[in-house]
This record gives sequence, C-alpha cells and structure tokens, in this order.
Amino acid sequence: MAAIRAIIGAFRSRSFANRTNLCSRTVSTLVVAEHEGGSVKASSLSAVEAAKFLGEDNSISLLIAGSGPSLGKAAAHAASSHPSISQVLVADSDKFAYPLAEPWAKLVHDVLQKGKYSHIIAGSSSFGKNILPRAAALLDVSPITDVIEISGSNLFVRPIYAGNALSTVRYTGSDPCLLTIRSTSFPLMSIPACSESNAAPIDKVDLSTFSEDNAIGKSKYINLSSQDTERPDLGNARIVVTGGRALKSAENFKMIEKLAEKLGAAVGATRAAVDAGFVPNELQVGQTGKIVAPELYLAFGVSGAIQHLAGMRDSKVIVAVNKDADAPIFQVADYGLVGDLFEIIPELLEKLSDRK
Repeated sequence: MAAIRAIIGAFRSRSFANRTNLCSRTVSTLVVAEHEGGSVKASSLSAVEAAKFLGEDNSISLLIAGSGPSLGKAAAHAASSHPSISQVLVADSDKFAYPLAEPWAKLVHDVLQKGKYSHIIAGSSSFGKNILPRAAALLDVSPITDVIEISGSNLFVRPIYAGNALSTVRYTGSDPCLLTIRSTSFPLMSIPACSESNAAPIDKVDLSTFSEDNAIGKSKYINLSSQDTERPDLGNARIVVTGGRALKSAENFKMIEKLAEKLGAAVGATRAAVDAGFVPNELQVGQTGKIVAPELYLAFGVSGAIQHLAGMRDSKVIVAVNKDADAPIFQVADYGLVGDLFEIIPELLEKLSDRK
C-alpha cells in the first residue's frame, strides 16, 4: 500500500508540475504582415491587436518582407504603428517581392528556427490564407483559421457552418500555434503614433542560409489586376454598398458604383454577380470572398444566401432592398424595403445629389 501511495503521490506531483509549466510558459508571437505602398495593411495591425489577447507578457514581433524602397518605408511605418510591437523583422530580397506561398512559408519556417515563437498570426485575408497553411505543413502543426475570439494562449473561437455556429477550439499541439484571425473581430482602437524614440527596433533577417528547396519556383507571379478608384478599401470601409445578380448586367451595376461614390462607400458584390461577370472577383463578399463588418451595409438585389451572410452578418446596421418579400436577407436586416431596385436606386441618387 505504501508503494502504491508513493506512486500516486509522484504522479500527482508530476501532473501538477506539468500544469504549472503549461500555465507559466512564455508567450511570444510572430505576426506575418502584409504591406502596400510603404504602409502595413490594417488587417496586419489587427493581427497585432489580436496577439495582445494571448497573454499579458506577450512579446510581439512583426515580420515584413519584399524588396525596393517601399519595404524600408513599410518597416518604418510598422515600427511606429502600434505600441505593442516590440520588434520589426525585415527580409529584403527579390524572392519576396510577391506574396507567393512557397518562399514566404520557407521564410516563416527559417525565422521560427531562430526566434522560437510560441504563436504565429496572420490576417485571414488572401495573403494569410495563402501563406500560413503551407508554413504549418513545413512545421508539421495544424493551423487554426478564421479566429474571431481569443480566450487564452491555447483557447480560440472560430465560426463553422458558414457562421451559423461557433466552435471553441483548444490547441494541444506543439509550438508554434498558427492562427489566422478575422480582422473585423479585432478592430483597431484609436492608437497614437509612436515617436521616433519609442519606435520598435528594426532588425534585418539573415538570409545567408535561406535555401531554395524544390518547392520554391513551382508557382510564379503573372500580374496584378485591380481597379483604379478613390473609393475606400472593401475590407476596412465604414459603409459598403453591395449588389447582387438582380442587377442583371455590368452596365446596371454602375448604379451601385454611383451610389457608393455619393456615400463615400466601398462596393461589394455577391458571388452570383461576380460569376456573371458584372464586377471583378476582388469585390466579392461572403464565405469565399471578403469578410466585412462596416457600420452600414446596404444590400441591393441580394437574396441572402448563407455563404453571403457569412461574410457580412457582423455589420453594425444592415439595410436590404429586394422585391422578394421572402428573401432570406430580410431575416438579418435591421431595415428592409420590398421594392424594385431599378426604381429605388435612382431615387436615392437623386436625393443624395447635393451631398458631399
């Protein structure tokens, strides 16, 4: 009996020690950031905001890569963009001029070997969705995607079934824990710009040992097509005006664009409208498009398919216009108007003609 008690006592002591070590482990985070035009994108700064929820003593490093003068500007912007950033890592090479998954994932893998981070975070944009899964495969860990809430260093909430249910996930794998976060769930608060004296240090990543394996080079950059417009970015706009297949043609969809210009809003579209060729794919809102949560979301001719609702249900105020009174969009709309959009939009344009 004495031997059995000793074994049980030793087991309990070891279990307590393991729990203590788990709770007291150091949290350090690497944010894989996207930049454009010399500035870090808002979705990446939202990832920094999300990293704050992983632990009080979390050391947050931000990794940017690329080449040319814009990289230096982006590094300077990153260093002073958020007070929680303790270090900016810069990988300067033509290999990272475009966000291809193979070289970027290898970069994340190599940086991790030197930094020993407990978490790696990226925004749940096309950039993050492209790179992090491949980086996870190289590191032999399972990523957790589309996180909307962080309850601790290993406890996360993510939507499932097109946002109709929420799943709480506990990560029990080995370090690092890889996450993509929905930037709409971690909005940036009003953050004063850091002074030069308080800016985070900028360090260059040593690429002398960066080797190109057989995977690198299997994909290549062709071109980038985007609309030249002064309208706000769809992912961060305060107001979004979205059109659906009911607009019938690309010519008719210009009414949506005119209304967006009047309101200073971004233009969105359903998958049906994109597939029909009315607008480019970059304007798609939904489960397989962009996730938005503006202060005001205007939906014209949008039926409200579950895949589309998954991309905009977190909007503060939803206004729907549809001639079908039974359209599912009215179930989530704060304000609904049953009517013909070809009559309602011109009337709105007329009423808003004198507004700036």
